[in-house]
Amino acid sequence: MTTILFELGTEELPPKSLKTLQDALCEQVKKSLLEQNIAFDGIKSYAAPRRLALQITNISDKQPDRVEQKRGPNLKASFDEHGELTRAGQGFLQGLNATGLNLSKDDLITLSDKKGEYIGYELTIQGKPTSELMPQIFQKALDDLPIAKRMRSGANKEEFVRPVQWVVLMANEQVIDAVILGHRTGNQTRGHRFHAPDFITISHADDYENILSNAKVIADFDRRQAMIVEQVSSLAAQASAQAVMPAELLDEVTALVDLPVALMAGFPERFLAVPQEALISTMQADQKYFCLIDNSGKLKPNFIFISNIDSKDPQAVILGNEKVVRPRLSDAEFFFLQDQKQPLSALAENLKTRIFQEKLGTIWQKCERMATLAAQIASQIGANQDEAKRAAYLSKCDLASTLVGEFPELQGVAGTYYARLNGEPVGVALAIAEQYLPKFSGDKLPATDIGTALALADRIDTLVGIFGIGEIPTGSKDPFSLRRASIGILRILIEKKLPLNLSELIKNAIAAYAEKISDPVRTFDEVSEFINARYRAMYAEQGVAVDTIQAVQAVQVLTPLDFDERIRAVEVFRTMPEASVLAANNKRVANILAKADVAVADTVDETALVHQAEKQLYQAILDAKDAVKPLHQAADYQGVLTALVALAAPLNQFFAEVMVNADDERLKNNRLAILQQVRALFLSVADIGLLQN
Repeated sequence: MTTILFELGTEELPPKSLKTLQDALCEQVKKSLLEQNIAFDGIKSYAAPRRLALQITNISDKQPDRVEQKRGPNLKASFDEHGELTRAGQGFLQGLNATGLNLSKDDLITLSDKKGEYIGYELTIQGKPTSELMPQIFQKALDDLPIAKRMRSGANKEEFVRPVQWVVLMANEQVIDAVILGHRTGNQTRGHRFHAPDFITISHADDYENILSNAKVIADFDRRQAMIVEQVSSLAAQASAQAVMPAELLDEVTALVDLPVALMAGFPERFLAVPQEALISTMQADQKYFCLIDNSGKLKPNFIFISNIDSKDPQAVILGNEKVVRPRLSDAEFFFLQDQKQPLSALAENLKTRIFQEKLGTIWQKCERMATLAAQIASQIGANQDEAKRAAYLSKCDLASTLVGEFPELQGVAGTYYARLNGEPVGVALAIAEQYLPKFSGDKLPATDIGTALALADRIDTLVGIFGIGEIPTGSKDPFSLRRASIGILRILIEKKLPLNLSELIKNAIAAYAEKISDPVRTFDEVSEFINARYRAMYAEQGVAVDTIQAVQAVQVLTPLDFDERIRAVEVFRTMPEASVLAANNKRVANILAKADVAVADTVDETALVHQAEKQLYQAILDAKDAVKPLHQAADYQGVLTALVALAAPLNQFFAEVMVNADDERLKNNRLAILQQVRALFLSVADIGLLQN
């Protein structure tokens, strides 16, 4: 069997895209091989700063032959009574021979299907050699790579993300001659730019990784990344620290080096007085360094960087990096000290001219609305209302600071530092950063009550305002991240177990906007519907069945915490043996009541109970009402549904033995009233008739 090796050598590829390009190239080639029916055992991909490569093992030497049927006219129309070809039959034969065949009527066969019999011919098509197909496969894969902007090099008309320097294409030890992206294929690669810059001949496609390893290039992206993690972790342990290694940064650093060599350096301890988030941000974003923290999460005056050379004088490399990072940290220190020349509250004046949204006013006006709403929320969750207002007034002040101007990702964090330095209450200071939590799916929630009130007020104010001016998110367009804000509201209320009425929160936010919202009723309905629609995405991510979500949504729950408790109860209920029968019978009850041609009574006339089955069902209803009353008061919805399981048998018997739509109107109406009470009992938790299985 054969190994195919393909390598595209280029100038340094964009590091943030390298892994994506590697994976896309592999998938495109795999897809083409399957389409061409070319068998292979596996594909290994490689990606380094100056190369993308694939190694396809045990690939077949050619496509399998295939038989293709050519169908002609109907059999009766193809031959005359003497067995000779008619004009139609001759035309079909001539058409076949025009492709280079030399056939007679004796070579024709009969083909048949449901519609009849036809003359035809089975043509055996020889499979093409793999070596003949591979250049086109690789060229197409390169053309289809997800590259936002391609470039040309010099007079070359071929385009790629970076200028192409060489192309390798081999089958075992043989070169597959072709031109790909304007370059003639060969068997020569290049090693490390500094340690092994000359061309190197690849003797066999199987030797690719070892040859490059000897030339100081670790071509395997995952192996190179594992080396980085191991080296960084080892150096961090020597410093009794933990390395901060975000996945995106780790991928980028891996894409920047051929030969990873981790070295540890330091910076003056005076910089630790600067918010560590600013120091970490500049070291990660600008220098691609891995910062070190101690067990309590506090930044240490050290960092680890990955060199792309195995230097004979590593200390010189360390000193060079320390020299480069100091001005970056000095900038952050300058911004931090500059901001402290005035209290955080003084920056509020700047917010009075900064626009939050053209139709909704300034950022300061948003802070004023947040203060009103945050105080209302604080009063309901037992938090200090005055501190909630103070936190709201200070919440956006750091947007006018020079530190946030340089590091936008520090909004909230900078405000917390400045509030502490200004002697603000601890709850107020922490809330300024916590207002932005959660920032993404799975992120942590605000830890303090003031932070919780502020986070809710901020999101609800934005939702109400944007909907109030008709800027409703459509499709993927959501510039104010209202979907994420909605899920954040639900998560805070549910996970922090806050029994707040969502409708009241929305109404209070609408009231705070006053005349800026022209149609409060429409805004309330649209915001409520939008937030409620987020339940499905949130719970589906947790593995909750869609029909469970729909069953709870059907009963119009106003409190997210209550909604969550009902969801959990229905999920447990549907695992019970009686659940499927009860769900089916509830659906039947709903259908019967929906088709009722009279107003169904709220009470049951016990004197009209004539059948034993309906008497038993009604008694079971009375017993269930007594059983669930204290459970409802305790919001024990799982207990309610468990108690209602007792209705399964009498309800089954009722449907088996009793005619609901009896001729006697009195009996009919009374039986509908019984079913109405069954329906009401279950709807007190969810519409379980919507459960599918």
